[in-house]
This record gives sequence, C-alpha cells and structure tokens, in this order.
Amino acid sequence: QVSLVESGGGLVQPGGSLRLSCAVSGYLNDFYAIGWFRQVPGKEREGVSGIRSNDGLTYYIDSVKGRFTISRDNAKNTIYLQMTSLKPEDTAVYYCAVVVSGPRRGVPRNPDDYDYWGQGTQVTVTS
Repeated sequence: QVSLVESGGGLVQPGGSLRLSCAVSGYLNDFYAIGWFRQVPGKEREGVSGIRSNDGLTYYIDSVKGRFTISRDNAKNTIYLQMTSLKPEDTAVYYCAVVVSGPRRGVPRNPDDYDYWGQGTQVTVTS
C-alpha cells in the first residue's frame, strides 16, 4: 500500500502563486511516474503535469505551460507543483498520484493509469 499526502493548497488572488507538495510513502524512484491532477465539481479529473522517475521526463497540459513547474526531492520522497500566475480557471481540487510499474509510453496522463492517489488539496483562485 502506498500513501500520498498533498498539502499547500489555499486561497489566492489571480496572479498569485502557490506550491503544492505531495509526500509519498516510499522512494520516488520505486515508482514509474508521479502525476498531478485536478478536478472541479461536475467535470472529469484531468492530468496537469507528471514526471517519470528514471529520467525526469515531464509533461504539462497546454493551459499551465510556462506557469506550473513540477519537481521532486528524492531525499524527502516529495513531489512539488509550483504554480505561478494563477488564474480563476485553475481553481480545483488538486491530487497527486503514482504509477507503480512501467514501462509506459512517455509519462501517463490518463487517471486510469495511476494506481494510488492522495486525498487532494483545494486551490481557489479568486479576487
């Protein structure tokens, strides 16, 4: 069993920044990939960014490119999502998740490819 705990969400004004953290039980390199997702009520969960463990390959959805940065601290078994220039449309519950085993094609973006999930952290961008 793998546990993931997100933190760092909150209320921020448009243009502001937040850094989300995801503490993972286990060594990050033991997982094929780790991803960040978000979901708003009534909509499907969407992949925001992800990172592949063996080589650090990353992806970002178009709407966050240039604003969000995914990173990892292997010593702390923690993944981060630095979010800048936040917009109201970034408002959502943000989740981190892991893919246990590969190989896969690139960094998985489909939530169905992920094996374990955190409980989520709310991000609200409003003036």
